[in-house]
Amino acid sequence: MTEIEQPKTQEEQSQFVEQALQQAEIFRKKKEYKEGIELLVDALQFNVEKAKIYFRLGNIYFDGEDLSRAEYAYKRALEVDPNYVNAMHNLSLVYKKQKKMSQYIKTYKQAQKLSIRHPQNTTLSDDQKNAARRLARNIFLFGVAIIGVIILIVYLVLR
Repeated sequence: MTEIEQPKTQEEQSQFVEQALQQAEIFRKKKEYKEGIELLVDALQFNVEKAKIYFRLGNIYFDGEDLSRAEYAYKRALEVDPNYVNAMHNLSLVYKKQKKMSQYIKTYKQAQKLSIRHPQNTTLSDDQKNAARRLARNIFLFGVAIIGVIILIVYLVLR
């Protein structure tokens, strides 16, 4: 890994962490786990987005079949943010894969409860927003058409 000048200001540190999270996800998708892990471990030193960093570390370890480290990373994410629904859910998947069924069930139920109490804020891309609008419009038009057909049938029957 090449030496990178360490970010000094809080804003630079936040930008470094955000870039590290994005790059680590690219490494994970390419199955370049070691590189992603090194990058995220470097990012931990800034105490920015620690829960998200641990969560992403857990994902990399999980994909790399290192379940004990994945378990540790997800637990650390939950220590930082006890309401981190995705970390709780993924921890349950680790337990399932480890065949720790009672822990899997308990953790899965906790994740379900958390998801109800603390729904995730989801940001949709412009394409996703447009697709949702088209779907809503089509459903609305279909409903209007059905009502029109019903009115027409009633009119013809009562005529």
